[in-house]
Amino acid sequence: MAVLGLGLAALGRPGYMTLEHARDFPSTTLEAMRAQAFEVLDTAWAGGVRHFDAARSYGRAETFLRDWLELRQPTGAFVSSKWGYRYTADWQATAAVHEVKDHSVAHLEAQWAESQAVLGARLGVYQVHSVTLGGGVLADAAVLDRLARLRDEGTPVGLSVTGARQPEIIDTAIAIQRGGRRLFDWVQATWNVLEPSAGPALARAKAAGLHTIAKEGLSNGRLSMRGALTPWLDLAQSRAVSPDALALAVALAQPCLDVVLSGAATRAQLESNLRANHTSIEGLAWQALAVPPQTYWAERSKLRWT
Repeated sequence: MAVLGLGLAALGRPGYMTLEHARDFPSTTLEAMRAQAFEVLDTAWAGGVRHFDAARSYGRAETFLRDWLELRQPTGAFVSSKWGYRYTADWQATAAVHEVKDHSVAHLEAQWAESQAVLGARLGVYQVHSVTLGGGVLADAAVLDRLARLRDEGTPVGLSVTGARQPEIIDTAIAIQRGGRRLFDWVQATWNVLEPSAGPALARAKAAGLHTIAKEGLSNGRLSMRGALTPWLDLAQSRAVSPDALALAVALAQPCLDVVLSGAATRAQLESNLRANHTSIEGLAWQALAVPPQTYWAERSKLRWT
């Protein structure tokens, strides 16, 4: 069974695409958001969470995490982060552009230096952020060679994938080698009850020796109470469990997954998410809710940042 981790996308910046994200932050001053991040991190640690996932584009997420680790000094925390997007919203929840993708080797060099300056030796894996099949980064020899040097110097490398062709991207990544061995040690993909299509490819990745992470287990809030997805809410009600806990429980039960990220932005959300660890999915007909990947990603593209 997979373990629950915490993704910091919703905690490190005022704007995000989770449904009604703005409701979760009474104040978006730097001090208030740092305090809220600490509260969620404390709740996560107390609940047994040990994997924490950030990215350069998550506003102050890396810094909040570093500060929390320095203050609390927990033993056994595992940190993953990502490069490839530049945060551009300037701490505004309704910016015209929140982040800009750049998978060039120059940007890798710049963001690696930034992540190192913040996280240093705490960084357990460094991932390419949101790889798409047509983006070209998996065919960029300069980037792949630089990632291989990071690997050879002691930092495992991975990638997160996105879009309707996640399985093809994962299979492409599995096959990439540098220095006579596989380049990537980790892969992170969207997996949830609405969009489980990456599952078989994640299973192939795991069989090849990669560690696997599921992101967007609640489909950006669509599988929570805020999503108003009546068939899912009815299933959760029939089992007397919150819809978010049930969705994460389904993900945790997938043999292809090692880590399932909670994207909680508040202590109450995380406490509800943690109930997934004790939620049975025996006899649950969740597969009927899955939609074609093209449909899922078309709907996701309509989500607003708040």
